[in-house]
Amino acid sequence: MTEPESAPTPNLLPVGLVVSGRRVVVVGGGRVALRRVFALLEAGADILLVSPKATATLAGLADSGQLRWAVRGFEPDDLAGAWLAFACTDDATVNEAVVAAAEHQQIFCSRADDALRGTAWNPAVGRTGPFTVAVHASRDPRRAVAARDLAVEAVRAAAVPSGRSPRSGRVVLVGGGPGDPGLITVRGRAALAEADVVVADRLAPLALLDQLAAEVEIVDAAKVPGGPSMPQEEINRLLVHHASLGRVVVRLKGGDPFVFGRGGEEVEACLAAGLAVEVVPGVTSAIAVPALAGIPVTHRGLVQGFCVVSGHLPPGHPDSTVDWAALARLGGTLVVLMGLRSMPSISAALVAAGLAADTPVAAMQDGATSTSRTIRTTLGSVADDLKVAGLRTPTVFVIGAVAALGG
Repeated sequence: MTEPESAPTPNLLPVGLVVSGRRVVVVGGGRVALRRVFALLEAGADILLVSPKATATLAGLADSGQLRWAVRGFEPDDLAGAWLAFACTDDATVNEAVVAAAEHQQIFCSRADDALRGTAWNPAVGRTGPFTVAVHASRDPRRAVAARDLAVEAVRAAAVPSGRSPRSGRVVLVGGGPGDPGLITVRGRAALAEADVVVADRLAPLALLDQLAAEVEIVDAAKVPGGPSMPQEEINRLLVHHASLGRVVVRLKGGDPFVFGRGGEEVEACLAAGLAVEVVPGVTSAIAVPALAGIPVTHRGLVQGFCVVSGHLPPGHPDSTVDWAALARLGGTLVVLMGLRSMPSISAALVAAGLAADTPVAAMQDGATSTSRTIRTTLGSVADDLKVAGLRTPTVFVIGAVAALGG
């Protein structure tokens, strides 16, 4: 437990180390590395990932520049300049080599497969023996105690052997909100504490994975636009497979599972297999991300309604069911999700249908995360401004008068 200090509390990784801007090396590209990387990203670390292979989410983070990835095996020189290291492979020999190299260079190292042989222990990942929970709450003891108690109960519940029969398996679809782990619902956190298996999307609040017990199985079900993706049919199969073995399966998704999250398809697949399914609604990014940028999707005396659409298919695409001309006549706020690539053609279609070119537009990248960005422009200029800004997915667009608010 980190006690309040006289100086302002920095952004800490839950081992009491200030890693913001400092190099941290993670060796391994699997599910254990996935846990560590998202906790490190939250703490602002400069991450070097070393592994011949990596999960789709980790590869996506490398492609977007959020970490560096050395696509090869570990070499002792990888630790040069590092402050901390994590040995997260499934090869005991490699992990031992990482620990030995770190010891030689006087760098603390956490070893995933044998904590006793490492020189650093990472809290909230599960250990043989008493659980340790680290809470950092910016010198607010009331919040720290509440969060500590919640985390202790979550770890304790997840660690208790369930003794479940095959008939007791079930699936819980959890909407994780817009990215900040603090914006998941209380029921969503409780569901994670009960999980035997977590099937996680890349836009879910993945920092929460680091708080799960070690025996919880994590499945990376990322769908990276234009990159590696797990087919929906395979996701459905995994949910049914694990639940049919008597396990509690949490499908952890970003935003709300029923707002362009294909949650309905997953529920149908589970019901068809005779499985119990619970849906835990989440804070949808369609409303939350604009709100975090100071933009209300409705505003008294200005806008009396809003519409949320998917922009993953451009206007005129044979599979698109969106009537862009009708939306241009809506007279309210238009929120577009998954529309980064299509926005130039979307803006052109809206202007062609009569929406003024000077209509305000706000584009918000990365939701409620430390890498969030917002640009404000107009419908006539958005295509050019997006090129200059270099925004990446996920980006939420707000089109309408309210987009000029909060700036």
